[in-house]
This record gives sequence, structure tokens and C-alpha cells, in this order.
Amino acid sequence: MTSTVNRRYRPPAPLGGRPGSRAALRRRNLTALAFLAPALVILGAFVAWPMLSALRLSFTDASGFGQEEFVGIDNYVTAFTDVDVRDAMLNTLWYTVLFTPVAVVVALLLALALNHPRLPFRSFFRTALFLPFVASLAVAALAWSYLIDPQVGLLNHWLSGAGIRLGNVLEDPVLAMPAVALVAVWKNFGFYLVIFLAGLQDIPGSLYEAARVDGAGPWARFTNITLPLLSNTLAFVLIFAMIAALQAFDQIYVMTGGGPYGHTQTIVMEIYQSGFRRLEVGFASALSYVLLAVTLLLSIVQFVFFGRREKDAQ
Repeated sequence: MTSTVNRRYRPPAPLGGRPGSRAALRRRNLTALAFLAPALVILGAFVAWPMLSALRLSFTDASGFGQEEFVGIDNYVTAFTDVDVRDAMLNTLWYTVLFTPVAVVVALLLALALNHPRLPFRSFFRTALFLPFVASLAVAALAWSYLIDPQVGLLNHWLSGAGIRLGNVLEDPVLAMPAVALVAVWKNFGFYLVIFLAGLQDIPGSLYEAARVDGAGPWARFTNITLPLLSNTLAFVLIFAMIAALQAFDQIYVMTGGGPYGHTQTIVMEIYQSGFRRLEVGFASALSYVLLAVTLLLSIVQFVFFGRREKDAQ
């Protein structure tokens, strides 16, 4: 009978040699680069190169045809002095004010309701409320255009039974922007709802039980427990919704085309019309980078906010 010899376990040698050797490090880097190469090629071809090309065009008077001439920062100066661009920026700001708080508040209230453990059919309601986000915004805008049509729209038909007539909302300079913002709220609040639900489910239930024992009511529990612990999620959703509002285009293009009389002409609509209708490609590129700068600024604010929150938590 062969005696058993206790031997110390030795893990298998790592592939490519010793962990600290230059050959092993080089092989690991080459392996990682080989896996990253397809994604880097796609990002370079479809993201980096178009961005660099647009940056170059923003300093020219390019029209997409013929020769290009270098004009320096003239396009950027025009972007901040042109009356139409100024109106488009104000319309974009008005759209952001209409869309962001409504979408966030609706999503938060519904998330609070759907997070209640005793609510029946919670899964059904969550799925049903998230479904509009899955649909294309252009398709949703087209459907809503027919719903609020003054001649054949079901919404006007139902409201007329109650003695309310909206008329042609999309041709009204006052109501056109709220109408397109409402479509965006209906389309996107389900996504924000899911994010709020994830944040609510991370809050320990023991905190609410302790608050109930201490006699705290629903409003006190919301202001002292839910809102403070949901602040990171709320900040993320707010900034995300603002960035989405700055890029509004689909439903405006389908429903109003920037009208009536330019009252729904946002900055992205101005970029589209400058580049593809008036063939001012250089000016459209400059406007695109102005929008990129604003979006980047909001993203930096988000990173700074979360960075400070993490430092305070530590």
C-alpha cells in the first residue's frame, strides 16, 4: 500500500509566463487589445471620425457641394448672435422646463405607488407603464397627431362630449409646445419610473418600520427617509431628462415640423434645417458643437455631484 505524501498545493503557472514579467504583461496587453479592436474600429469609424470631421467643418462655409473656405469662428459667432438661433434656444429651454419636471414628478409618484408591497397586479402595471418607452418616438408622435386631430381625433371627440373643444392644438402657437412635450412625457416617463423603482428597492424596509414605530406619518417618512436616500437617483434622472430635452427632435419633426411660426423650433430642428434644407453644413456643425458643449457641461455637473456624494459617504 502506497503511503500518502502531503504536498503543498501549487496553482498552475499563469499563461504567458510569470505574472511580473514583461513578456506576460505584453501578452496580456496584446490579448486585451485584440478583444477591444473590433469595438475600437467601430467607434473610430462611426463616432470619432464623424466628430472630428464635424469639428473641421464648423470652421468652414461648407455646403456639402463645391469648395470649402476657412471662416474661423464666424459660424460660432453667428450661432450666438443670429435671431433664429436665439429663438430656437429659448424654445428648447421652454421645452426643457415643460418636459423635465413633469416627467420626473410623474415617474416618481408612480414609482412610489408601484413600490407598495400590497398593491395588486404590480408586475402588470410596471410592464404596462414601461411599454411606451419601447415604442419609437416618431411612431408615438404620429399616433398622438391623429389622437388630437380636430377632425378625426378620438381625444377631441371624447372631450367634446364633456363640452370641451381643444381645436387644432398643433397649429396653436401657445399650445403646440406643451402638446409635443406631453408626447415626450408619455413616451419617456416609464424609463424614469424603472430607475426610481430600483432606487426605492435599495432603501432598507427596516427604516420605514422604525419610523412607523416612532409615529411618523407618510409625509414624514417620505421627506426624512425616501427623499434623502433617493437623492442620487433623483439627481441622475433630472440631469438625464434635461439632456434628453435638449436633444428633442423626433416628435417635433413629425407633429409640427418646427411650426407654427417657429414656436416649436428647437436647437436640433435648427441644426437639421441648416444642414439638410439650407445646406449650411458648416454652420450646422458649429451649432452641433454648441449643443455638445451644453450637454457636456450637464454631464460634468452630474459627475461632480456624484463624486462629492461619494466623498461625503466615505
